[in-house]
Amino acid sequence: MTDTDSLSDALKAISVSTELIEEELKPHLDTVLAALLEKKKDAAVDIARSGILPALTQALRSKSNLNCQVALVVAEMAREAAVREPCIEAGLVKVLVPHLNSNNQEMLLNTGRAIGRICFDNSYQQDQLVQSGVIPRLVSIMREYPENDPLVNVCLLALCNLADMDSAREALTELDVADVLIFQLKRAPDAERRHVILEILGSLGESDTLKLQFAESGVPEALSEMIRGLQGGSDPHDLCSIKIASNLIVSLLLGDESMQKCFGEGSGLVYQDVLSWLQSSNTQLQLSGALAIANFARNDSNCVKMLDLGVVPYILTLLEQHVDEGDVSVQHAGLSALRNLAIPGTNKVRMLEDGVTERIKTLLRSDMPPVQFKLLGTLRMMVDGQEETALVLGRDATLLARVMEWCEAKDHAGVRGEASRLLAALIRHSRSPEVVRAVAKADGVRHLISMATKSMQGPFREADLLVMLKKMLEDPVGAVEVKFSALGLICSLANSSVMKEELNCVNMKESLSKLTDHSSSKLASQARSILAILSDSS
Repeated sequence: MTDTDSLSDALKAISVSTELIEEELKPHLDTVLAALLEKKKDAAVDIARSGILPALTQALRSKSNLNCQVALVVAEMAREAAVREPCIEAGLVKVLVPHLNSNNQEMLLNTGRAIGRICFDNSYQQDQLVQSGVIPRLVSIMREYPENDPLVNVCLLALCNLADMDSAREALTELDVADVLIFQLKRAPDAERRHVILEILGSLGESDTLKLQFAESGVPEALSEMIRGLQGGSDPHDLCSIKIASNLIVSLLLGDESMQKCFGEGSGLVYQDVLSWLQSSNTQLQLSGALAIANFARNDSNCVKMLDLGVVPYILTLLEQHVDEGDVSVQHAGLSALRNLAIPGTNKVRMLEDGVTERIKTLLRSDMPPVQFKLLGTLRMMVDGQEETALVLGRDATLLARVMEWCEAKDHAGVRGEASRLLAALIRHSRSPEVVRAVAKADGVRHLISMATKSMQGPFREADLLVMLKKMLEDPVGAVEVKFSALGLICSLANSSVMKEELNCVNMKESLSKLTDHSSSKLASQARSILAILSDSS
């Protein structure tokens, strides 16, 4: 008798059996299982089509010593995608679920595998599973049998497939799942297991409630510890684990409460590890470190504390490493961190004293638009409300020359806009004729005009440039050359119809009239010429 004949006989016997006598059925199940384990092409599909499925469903409904073997047959069949829908239609999932309450570890393993395979990639079935209460059971199985690796693996894979569902996350908020996952992460025998756990943590961490639970249960610390253990190696799987775990820590820091807990007033383990990432040779850790600092720097007290603890030099050194042929993402993240740290006024002053503006100017040579954009925004934050910083930067010819180039960035509207905003901010916050002169000398006037006549009138008006020019003209003790620079700038503005209206709005004519009989004939002549332009209504 051939194998095919014996399989055919076995399938017939199982299909027609209404009264299930264990001793008779067992050898037939052995035959079917042997055929499945040979993994011959289409064997599973043929077996499923033979009419065996209702009998297997019936067998699992009854309490029988064969349940474990039947569940294994179903699990092996369900490796084939084509068999899964027929298994669902035969009601196999419904009769398998109660067996998750078994105290037989082999039964749990076979049942878990069968359900996991049948419901793989089937969101409706997965939702039904969650509704039927499998989530608490999966967690308790891992609690009861934490050292049974095959069984733990099945539970983790099931959680991984369900973790994106809101209903599953809701069920998990009641279960203190973090402890179970941390325990398994610490004993994970290989990268594959680690990655499944990290994926679960990543999905669940999108829930604000679980994010906070994770922080309180020590998930960030466990991830940090895992990274420490893997650092320095070159195994690609380990490097992948480092990348996933460090990204995960950064995402957990997006919650205000979890971020504060990890910061721990600057003495938190996670914060300390983040500082070491900034000094790591691993680019991924450098990136996550800079992003984490930017997240910690979301409130003033943290910013002030981090400056006290000396974080800025680490970020500057990191940025300098990546200036030429460096990683754009790291530079972008590093500048975001600096920008956030510069928000409190006291920090701006200290950062200027510490030479931050000088050091980040090395990034002016970057030819990457995302870095240029972020650098301009960071410099603008540094001068906000800081007269001295604005004065220093506004007189810097090298800086101004580069900003002018970026005002003309053809392919990047964001860079163009930020460059013009920085120019306006330098004038506004320095309140200095010298800066106006320096901007005019660097050919910045046309960019200011363009800014005022296009979509950026808001930032232009905020700079109060016209009011400042008016004051410079009316200053009784102002030097002639300062007034002359101001007139040069007003003359350029007056030739634009939109700007002519703006100049008339601040009553510039009145200030110019007062200069028409100035002791300096050159100054008086220039004032008369501009008055004529402003009075010309054509």
